Amino acid sequence: MVIPSYKVKKHIIDVVENIPDFVDGIVVIDDACPQKSGHYVKEQTDINNLHVLFHEVNKGCGGAVISGCRYALTNGADIIVKVDGDGQMDPNQIEKLVSPIISGVAGYTKGNRFKDHHKLRDMPKIRLFGNSILSFMMKVCSGYWNIMDPTNGFTAISKRSLELLNLDDLHERYYYDPGMLVKLNIENIVVQDVYISARYQDEESSLTVSRILREYPVLMFKSF
Repeated sequence: MVIPSYKVKKHIIDVVENIPDFVDGIVVIDDACPQKSGHYVKEQTDINNLHVLFHEVNKGCGGAVISGCRYALTNGADIIVKVDGDGQMDPNQIEKLVSPIISGVAGYTKGNRFKDHHKLRDMPKIRLFGNSILSFMMKVCSGYWNIMDPTNGFTAISKRSLELLNLDDLHERYYYDPGMLVKLNIENIVVQDVYISARYQDEESSLTVSRILREYPVLMFKSF
């Protein structure tokens, strides 16, 4: 279990403590968090299988996940699940997320919030519109035409699939999740959407609409 941690001190303890018991290891990556959330986790929890990594310089969400994946691979992980530290993702749905990988149907799975139309009413309208546009654009860029919600960070990947990728080539900032889809398709890895509802609370996001409009088109063009 990989959990990037940056400005999520308000939620990180609840996220860590609600990880199911069947998860063998939890890796929290403090990405030079100004709230010192990594130290906070170590002080406030006594979970035996918890490990906290620290970045001296902020690398971005993708950079934190990459560090966590390297650590997990080194320590024998068979499946690596990534959840954000802001409480948006329900840990009780991890079993559902990893099921296609365990059964051998897919090498990579990701959450998709677009199936449940009732839950979509809770999604901020600007985020819903942006994700709809991004979903179509990423279909073109990645070649995965059956995939929606490309920025969803609730993901799982098998050890074998991760080892086929060059982690140094993955984007370290917020394009990590969409960019991952492109790398996976190059390696012919089966990707499957898992329909999971998101929980919208009072989390803070550094990924603004203006930032997406400014940065994503260039990155998508390069991906294509």
